[in-house]
Amino acid sequence: MALSPSSAQAARQHLADQLREIREDAGLTGRGLAELAGWHGSSKVSKIEHGVRPISAADLRTWCQVCGVSPRRLEELLAELRAAAGMWTTYRQLNRGGLKKAQESVRARYERVRLMRVYSNKVLPGLLQSEGYTTAALRAVHHEQGLHVDDVTEAVAERMRRQRVLRRVDARFVFLIEESVLWQRTTPPAVHAEQLHHLLRVMRMPSVSVAIIPRTADRTVNGHGVWPEESFTMSDLTQVNVELVSGYLTVAQPDEIAMYLRAWERLFPLGVFGLRAQGLIRGALKELPDE
Repeated sequence: MALSPSSAQAARQHLADQLREIREDAGLTGRGLAELAGWHGSSKVSKIEHGVRPISAADLRTWCQVCGVSPRRLEELLAELRAAAGMWTTYRQLNRGGLKKAQESVRARYERVRLMRVYSNKVLPGLLQSEGYTTAALRAVHHEQGLHVDDVTEAVAERMRRQRVLRRVDARFVFLIEESVLWQRTTPPAVHAEQLHHLLRVMRMPSVSVAIIPRTADRTVNGHGVWPEESFTMSDLTQVNVELVSGYLTVAQPDEIAMYLRAWERLFPLGVFGLRAQGLIRGALKELPDE
């Protein structure tokens, strides 16, 4: 089911295919469209239709005007253009202004969401992280991406401020975590232990639900295996965000959001809550070595 940067390219190509159909339905050649649009030659039209060159909003309006597209259809295409343009962001783009700015860029989404569902099979979600764990995680990002600006301390402070949303009485935050995440020793034992104790505290917050999928869970349902997915965050039913190795994928198309909702519905029944979940966390705590 995994989506990738190719999903963003596919979205852009889908828009390009529609533009080609619009041109053909208007009875225009590429050269004819270019002449009526006031563009030099037909290469621009060809590059747009083959997905080589993304179309701008201004050129999209011109394209539709020349081809006699209705205002309603134009607005649909513009919305699709905005969605395709915002789907894929490389980490180089996201972090070019520093880690603090990248953390700030998502603040509004957390403040307006009513139901956030987070599935994680690699790292504890940011809203559940202790300060020490966040510091280690962002320090690793800074090192791996070779960032020149060192604002890890400021970025950690911003993420800690973001966790205030967990106190909202008008929102619900549901986390589904693979048990293996509890055992991944990516930080020193003391930091790891503090993180697990922090998780036990956060689980008691009224707005928070934490489910853990045991490593021993029977993952077969009706004869079919329920496989782990890439980690994702679903904000209401309007947006899904996926962190991949090379960048940040934002999914806003209803049919693709539905794919992630179905994945959530497959995975969620595997999780355990309450005392059973706490037992899994305490089990991971007991196995930590002394420093």
